[in-house]
Amino acid sequence: MKKHLRIALQVLALVLILTGVWAGVAAAQGSTPTDDEVNAIAKQLYCPVCENTPLDVCPTEACRQWRELIRQQLADGWSEDQIKQYFVDNYGARVLGEPPRTGLNWVVYLLPPALILAGAFVLFRAMRSWIKPTSVEAGPAESKTIPLVQDDYVSKFEEELRKRK
Repeated sequence: MKKHLRIALQVLALVLILTGVWAGVAAAQGSTPTDDEVNAIAKQLYCPVCENTPLDVCPTEACRQWRELIRQQLADGWSEDQIKQYFVDNYGARVLGEPPRTGLNWVVYLLPPALILAGAFVLFRAMRSWIKPTSVEAGPAESKTIPLVQDDYVSKFEEELRKRK
């Protein structure tokens, strides 16, 4: 009986090992990138041939081939940064959807927020000066109290209000 149990365990172990190997082979073959994965990278690149056309929507045959190249590079284990660098090396930085954050390109990222903040500050100061009444300081010869000018219409209106009470 022990001999049968040992053989059964060996067969079970062999089946588990073969199942693991088969699953590994199936996983390696199933590593073809999806269209979404390819387009996620292609969306960040511009067609080197067409002007201002993202690589993921460009209808030319060249762009279709470049998307297939991205698919192959992903299948070969390339990272997103490696693929972008490949395109920059071959076609220049103009293929990037977002300029690299190096050198003078930082101006592209820093100038708009700086202009927005400066505009908000100028607008804030202008609104404060529009809302805040300007006070005129009385000179030494002028009186500190300003006599109120009574309008006839206002005095008649106030008199009518007193009568109604």
